[in-house]
Amino acid sequence: MEYYSLNQYLKDTFGCKVYKIALDGGFTCPNRDGTLGIKGCIFCSGKGSGEFAESRSFSITEQIEHGKKRIENKIKNGKYIAYFQAFTNTYAPLERLRKLYEEAVAHPDVVGVSIATRPDCVPDEVINLLCEINRVKPVWVELGLQTIHEQTAKYIRRGYPLAVYDDAVRRLKYAGLIVIPHIILGLPGETRQEMLETVSYVGKSDVDGVKLQLLHVIKGTELEQEYYAGKFEVLTMEEYVELVADCIAILPENMVIHRMTGDGDKRTLVAPLWSSDKKKVLNALNKAIRDRERN
Repeated sequence: MEYYSLNQYLKDTFGCKVYKIALDGGFTCPNRDGTLGIKGCIFCSGKGSGEFAESRSFSITEQIEHGKKRIENKIKNGKYIAYFQAFTNTYAPLERLRKLYEEAVAHPDVVGVSIATRPDCVPDEVINLLCEINRVKPVWVELGLQTIHEQTAKYIRRGYPLAVYDDAVRRLKYAGLIVIPHIILGLPGETRQEMLETVSYVGKSDVDGVKLQLLHVIKGTELEQEYYAGKFEVLTMEEYVELVADCIAILPENMVIHRMTGDGDKRTLVAPLWSSDKKKVLNALNKAIRDRERN
C-alpha cells in the first residue's frame, strides 16, 4: 500500500527539492463578506486558514522573498511553489487576480502556483485566466470540499451543495488544470464510515491529488465553543492514524497525497494537542501505512 507523496511528485516533476511558500493575496471569502454569510465556516480562523502565510502588507514578490529566507536552512538552490493560501484566492475582480498571479509566476525561483479556493468561486472567466497562467508555469487549484455529506456541510456552514464541487472539478479538469480537494477528517457528527465515503468519492472524481486534514479546534472559532460545550470529541492520535491508513488504501495509487495531517498554530490550537508534534504524527502514519503494506 505505497502512496505517492507530494515530496516524491515534486522531485519527479521538477527534478529538485521544491517547497511551498504560503502567500496572502489580501482576499476575503463569500462566507465572510455578506454574500453567503459573515461568520465564515465554523472551523475557520480569523486568518482564513492562512496562519502560516506571509503578511498581506507586502507585495507578492516581497512575500516570496521573505518565505525563501524563512526556509533558507532547509533548501539550497531549490525551487518554490507560490501558494495562495489565505481565504478564497479566486474571489476578486479578474484584473486583480491577473496581477497577483502574474507577479507570482514571474519570480525566477517559482516553478508553479497553487491556488486555494472554493468550488463556488471558479467561474469560467477565472478558469480561462488560470489556463493562461498555466501556459507559463503549472497551476494547481485546491478546492475546499471537506465532506460530501450535506448534513455536515450545513453544520460547518460550507455554503454550497456537492453538485457545485462536481461541476467545478469537471470544468477545471476540462481546462487541463491540476485539481486537489481538501478533506477534513473528524468533523463533528461524522462517523468513520462517512469519512471514508468522502475519501472514496474524491478518489473517483477525476482529481489529481488530495489533502487529508485533521480537524483542528482553533481559538476564537465557533467550533471552539462547540468543543467546550461538549458537543463533540476530537480524534485520538491512534484513531486518526488508523483512519488515514484506511483512506490511503482506498485512494488510487497514482493520486498524489499532498497532506496526511495538518499544522496547527500552537499559539491558537485548542485541540487535539497531540497534533502539534508533527514529526511524531508523520512517523506514526508512515509506520501504519508500511504495516498495512506488509500485511
